[in-house]
Amino acid sequence: MNAKAVGRLAPSPTGAMHLGNVRTFMIAWLRSRAAGGRVILRIEDLDHPRDKPGAAAQAVEDLRWLGFDWDEEYVQSERIGLYRDALDRLLAAGLAYPCVCSRRDVAAAQSAPHAGEQLRYPGTCRGRFSSWAEAAAAKGGAPCWRFRTPPDAVVTFDDVFAGRFSQDVASALGDFPLARDENGAGYTLAVVVDDAAMGVTEVVRGDDLLPATPAQILVQRALGLPEPAYCHVPLVVGPDGLRLAKRHGDTRIATFRREGMRPEAVIGRLAATCGWAETGERLSLVDLLPRFDLATVPHAPIMI
Repeated sequence: MNAKAVGRLAPSPTGAMHLGNVRTFMIAWLRSRAAGGRVILRIEDLDHPRDKPGAAAQAVEDLRWLGFDWDEEYVQSERIGLYRDALDRLLAAGLAYPCVCSRRDVAAAQSAPHAGEQLRYPGTCRGRFSSWAEAAAAKGGAPCWRFRTPPDAVVTFDDVFAGRFSQDVASALGDFPLARDENGAGYTLAVVVDDAAMGVTEVVRGDDLLPATPAQILVQRALGLPEPAYCHVPLVVGPDGLRLAKRHGDTRIATFRREGMRPEAVIGRLAATCGWAETGERLSLVDLLPRFDLATVPHAPIMI
C-alpha cells in the first residue's frame, strides 16, 4: 500500500461489536494508516430483517472508544440510487434477472451433496420472467436479482494475506444472488458499487468471505469498475473452532466498557494475537503504528 491507499471499516448493525470484529478492523485501520492512507467508515445496513435498532450507533461509539478514526463516513441505506443505477446497467446488458427460487429450491436442485454455505444455482429462472413485478406476482413475495454467470467464469486473484485464490464461479456458484431488493440494495451489488465510488484500494476482512470474492470481482468487471486488492485474515474463533458467538461467552465491546476495562487493554490483547505486543501490554492503535507488520499475523484462526 502507499500514501494513496484507501481502506475501509464496514460494520453491519446486525449485532453487537465483539473482539473478532475489532481484530479485523484493527488490521484494516493499521494497513491504511501505516501507509499514510485514508480510512472510510461505511455502515452496511441493508440486511434489514437482521438489523437491530441502535446497533449502528453503538458500533460507531465502540469504535471511537477504542481509538479508531476515519476520514469519511457513509450509510448504505442512504445510497440506494447508486445501486439502482448499477442494477439497470446489468439488466441492460442482460447480466441480471429476477428469481423466485428459495434456498430450499436451490439445495434440492444440487446434483451432489454440497458442503458449506455456498450452493450452486443452475439458472432455473433464466428467461422465465420479464420483470421484477412479474416474478413477485408469481412468488407471492419479493424475489431476488441474480447475476447471469458466464459459463467460462474462472476468477483468479492474489490475496494480500491468503495468497493465490481461484474459483470456477460457474461451477461453484452458478448464477449467484446480487440483492433481495427491487432496487438492487443488497450486499453483493452494494459492496462492489461502494468500494468503487469511495475509491477503496484494499479490502481487509475475515477469511470466511474469501470464497465470495470471485463473484464480486465478476460484478466489478461487468460494470467496468476498478478491482481493489483483497486481504482476507483469519477469524477469531471459540474453543470449538467456530466463529466467535454468544455461545463462547460475552466478548462484546459494550460489555468491556460497562465493566470498566480500558480501551488500551482491549487493543493490547488483540495486538498480542498478531505478534505486535507482549501478553498484558496496554496499547493504543497509534502505539501500534510503528509495530505493525502483516507478516507476523498467524495464518491459523485465533482463539480468544
